[in-house]
Amino acid sequence: MAGVIGIKKFSYDLWGDTVNTASRMEKYGIPGCIQITEATYKQLSRKHLFTERDMIDIKGKGKLKTFLLDFYEYAKNLDLQGDSNASLA
Repeated sequence: MAGVIGIKKFSYDLWGDTVNTASRMEKYGIPGCIQITEATYKQLSRKHLFTERDMIDIKGKGKLKTFLLDFYEYAKNLDLQGDSNASLA
């Protein structure tokens, strides 16, 4: 859910399970890595390489299977495809 809140000073904000899950992925992730849920993994696994993590106890969600994007393999694949817009920075 999203909307504008406030009476005198308006602010656009997002709420809901998706926002909470994204926040938890960031909080319980590894610095410098992109961590995703199993549901996201199922959507992206045919095009990107991931490393499965052990089950992680996520506050408010319980134990979840999460995955880390294998960034160097991803970047290497971009380079092999001749993508001049690919950048590691």
